[in-house]
Amino acid sequence: MKVVIAEKPDQGSALASVFKHKKQNGFIEIFPNDIFPEGAYVTWAIGHICQLVPPEKYQPEWKKWTLDNLPMIPEQFSYEVSKDKANQFAAIKKLISNPQVTEIIHAGDAGREGELIIRNILRLTNCKKPMKRLWISSLTPNSIRAGFKKLLEENETRNLYFEAYTRACADWIVGMNASRLYSLLLQKHGFSDVFSVGRVQTPTLALIVKREWEIENFKVEPFWEVEAHFAVNGKKYKGKWQDDGETRIKTKELAEKIAAFCRDKPAEVNDVISERKEFFPPQLFNLSSLQAEVNKRFKFSPKKTLDVLQQLYQKGNVSYPRSDSRYVTKEEANSFPDILNKLSHLSDFESYFPLPVASISENKRYVNEKKVTDHYAIIPTEQIPNLQKLSSDERKIYELIVKSLIAAHYPKSIAEYTTVTSLVDGRAAFISKGKVQLEEGWRKVLNQKEQDDAPALPQLLKGEQGTTKKVDVREGQTQPPKRYTEGQLITLMKTAGKHIDDKELEKILAKTEGLGTEATRAGIITMLKDRLYIEVKKNLVYATAKAKILIEAVGGEILASPEMTAKWEQKLKEISEGAASPKTFMDQTKKMVHHLIDACAGQSEQWNFSKEVSENFTPGKQRGKKKTAAKLGPCKKCDGFIVDKGSFFGCSNYQKNHCDFTISKKILGKNITQKMVKQLLTDGKTDFIEGFIGKERNFNARLCLDLKENKIKFLFE
Repeated sequence: MKVVIAEKPDQGSALASVFKHKKQNGFIEIFPNDIFPEGAYVTWAIGHICQLVPPEKYQPEWKKWTLDNLPMIPEQFSYEVSKDKANQFAAIKKLISNPQVTEIIHAGDAGREGELIIRNILRLTNCKKPMKRLWISSLTPNSIRAGFKKLLEENETRNLYFEAYTRACADWIVGMNASRLYSLLLQKHGFSDVFSVGRVQTPTLALIVKREWEIENFKVEPFWEVEAHFAVNGKKYKGKWQDDGETRIKTKELAEKIAAFCRDKPAEVNDVISERKEFFPPQLFNLSSLQAEVNKRFKFSPKKTLDVLQQLYQKGNVSYPRSDSRYVTKEEANSFPDILNKLSHLSDFESYFPLPVASISENKRYVNEKKVTDHYAIIPTEQIPNLQKLSSDERKIYELIVKSLIAAHYPKSIAEYTTVTSLVDGRAAFISKGKVQLEEGWRKVLNQKEQDDAPALPQLLKGEQGTTKKVDVREGQTQPPKRYTEGQLITLMKTAGKHIDDKELEKILAKTEGLGTEATRAGIITMLKDRLYIEVKKNLVYATAKAKILIEAVGGEILASPEMTAKWEQKLKEISEGAASPKTFMDQTKKMVHHLIDACAGQSEQWNFSKEVSENFTPGKQRGKKKTAAKLGPCKKCDGFIVDKGSFFGCSNYQKNHCDFTISKKILGKNITQKMVKQLLTDGKTDFIEGFIGKERNFNARLCLDLKENKIKFLFE
């Protein structure tokens, strides 16, 4: 008999579903068949059923948060079973211990984490029985059967386990020590909270905070542009005045002078440059690119996309979700005609058939054995679902994956971009840009909104003459850098190498694909939200005061730099390839933590935090304590008090009487501090505030409280 251990219950059910079977408590019995002549048992973990033990399990005194206990470095790391998963662990152990069971089949997810989860179970059960590895990229009946027929030997994936185990232990050392270190030191500065620090989450947070500071420190400057309306041989078009490629004018007076000079003057087409551009279809999706695209189209968080994708994978409708490759093998490409033929009979896709390109099996843009890592790109499987039975979210993601495969069988899209230079009165140059779509190609399948969408221009010839019918002066202002969306955060983590000055390290980070892995990036972003470091409003990411405080404290330490991640990821990859020693890696990690503790202890007295950040800091939930929010002043609608509610200021009586009196934490680009709120509630107005960002220009004003309407208004002086 053999025991098959899957990573999750649904996967266990999927693996057993292709055989005649009977469900039991905590496992499924498979009856004898051609693959398992003696039958088998299929059981499952519940994700990370085992976890690294907390500090106090190594040394009781480590339970107390004190600088004297740092660094906490166990001589030998230990795992324990999560209390809420003990019953399932007992069921697995009972099956493994059965004398009739002679072999274990490791059927965890085909990746690092799956390797760690199942092997940890085998370690804790003290299993000495031989093991083989099921390694498949989809849960269709054909893939499951084929996978069981060509199981890998235990030693073929052993180094992946060493990498995952080393990664987990190193992250424990960094996380446990650095989190306590910064929490305790920041407490001395009056910030009483738990400041979680991690090898991947902290450099990611540093990039977000850096963008926040760029936005806050950006100085808005006004500019003016001159736009002319031309009539040439009965053809009408518009153009912007430009000088040496620059269209923005620094003063209104100069802009008005240029406009006055150009009005009713003769105009001539001085130059026409047309350029054809070809756009190949997008590559197939890996997890990061799919998360970014779904966020852009549907505003799903990266975690939601991964969760929905996992559901589709467990139903057998798509291939393995946590893939980091955008390529497939020739073997997979040869299965596409059959998959596409089935899809062509669905009403949602039939308009895209017949396909312009019959096969992509020879196209290296999609088919490249060398660029397929542990898994190939995310593609639909031959198990086509009934679209009506999918949930709305499942359907959106499934259709996008299908369309990416269909689009790969379409030709390139071709557009012509035209730049026209017009001269007014032989002196003032105006530039006009236009675009004409010549061949739609793959855009028929995957509509992608382009940032360079330009209006179509009439057919213009060099030397044509006409008149300047109308000239307008338009005022604008420079814009700060845009906030990241959640989808852009995924891309930012993947391409963090672009933020590194050292070219060699940049190559390493590009090779190891940035901060975190395909499987962990969504979890890191969720963790940053849960730990109140970031807020996501209308899909835009804001760094909180808590985040700014931590990154200010971490400063130039290696802990906040993508460089550190580059070096770590390189070594971890070498461990998975059998080219580096886990012990050496752990020794380096321990040295880094020792250095961090020594350096921070000396530097912390010089830490200096701005008044605005300090006033906006809201402590999170304390360990074992319930903190009462500070009263900032009386509510103007009821007998309650206004308190800091995290993302806004609101009434303490909301639970009691649903009082909806609130004050936003940001008004026209300015952070509203607790001090300002206190002034509003006691004096009715704030001090003078500079730099509100209006639609047309910036302005300065006080904020005042209109008691009749219970609204915040501007008071100009």
